[in-house]
Amino acid sequence: MRLAEAPHTDAAPPASPRLTFVLLCAFIDMLNVGLAVPVLPVLVGEFVEARDIQALWFGVLTAVFGLMQFTCMPLLGALSDRIGRRPVLMISMAGMSINFLSTALAPNLASLFIGRIVGGMSAASLSVIAAYASDVSQPQQRARSYGQISAAFGLGFICGPMLGGLLGSIDIRLPFAVAGTLSAINLVYGALFIPESLPAGRRLKSRLRGVNPVAPMLAVLRDPRCGAAAWVFLLVTFANLLTQTTWVLYTAFRFGWTPRDNGIALFVVGVGAAVIQAGMLPWLLLRLGEKRLILTGLVAGAAACLLFGLATKGWMMYAIMPLNLLAFVVAPTLQGIVSKASAEQEQGVVMGSLQSIGSLGVFVIPLFGAGLLQNATHLASSDWRAGATFFTCAVMQAVAAVWALRSFR
Repeated sequence: MRLAEAPHTDAAPPASPRLTFVLLCAFIDMLNVGLAVPVLPVLVGEFVEARDIQALWFGVLTAVFGLMQFTCMPLLGALSDRIGRRPVLMISMAGMSINFLSTALAPNLASLFIGRIVGGMSAASLSVIAAYASDVSQPQQRARSYGQISAAFGLGFICGPMLGGLLGSIDIRLPFAVAGTLSAINLVYGALFIPESLPAGRRLKSRLRGVNPVAPMLAVLRDPRCGAAAWVFLLVTFANLLTQTTWVLYTAFRFGWTPRDNGIALFVVGVGAAVIQAGMLPWLLLRLGEKRLILTGLVAGAAACLLFGLATKGWMMYAIMPLNLLAFVVAPTLQGIVSKASAEQEQGVVMGSLQSIGSLGVFVIPLFGAGLLQNATHLASSDWRAGATFFTCAVMQAVAAVWALRSFR
């Protein structure tokens, strides 16, 4: 059976069908990640005794994944500019399958490290999917396309964490086995149905510029056309990662939530993210414009994080969630701004550089968050200091809002 090939022309292919293909891949990727979210910290707890040690090792495992992702993501993004998006996506899907299956079978912490290393090295889907969307979308449509990608990730979070929590209540390793199987199915689907989006005439012929993970990231941050937006993206990404990497253990320590409880909570978050990113982002962009929408989202996110940290009962987290909805539009809108300011033939490098920022955060932030959680494990749920992780997130988003206001002005 011959696989579909993109025509070797310099014209971009029609957006809708090709974007649909890659959106499904994005959904399955995040579904698999979501399956692991409510149970990985609990699995780490099987190999340690104290809560503070559990927080530390979970932070270290997450940081290892981030370090490998930070090191390899720009290379894979640049590689996709040279050889095409499709083969790099196949590598990513295969690596993630190995990651989840090895975690399902892990007998000790060392085995968990192996899975995280392989997963981090192969996590090219974020940058390459974003570059794929750039290939098949007109410049003025890219913010909307990135919003659809974010919505696909959000839909994965609708199903993934809840399913992971339910499966984890049966067997704590079952969600990883399911995720590994789904990643393998995703690989087969991609090999059969995803066509190449980057014609040969638009591929870079020079050496791979993304070998150094620091240089392309710094180049984007220093770029006078989009550097300000990239710095705001850095702060927002770090704040979001601090919330994501500490949420499960934070709610377990402070409110006594189980994997099932966290699965339900993340399901609610995923629904809200999908609705606003897929359904409301185009309307919000039309009404407010990119810059005002970013500022509004940053202020709302900072206020929500402040209230999350002050909450003393689990039900309060649900009451605060609606305020945080506008924060979900900030990252895709910033990606659109950066993409429009970048050359067409370097979208893979640029998107890889933005994801390098996220990967750097995945390396640094879990260790920072683990330290904050360790210091809070002995505090009562009524003690305001227990919310230190969310207070830090609020400060990051507030600083990002001030930076964005000054830069946009």
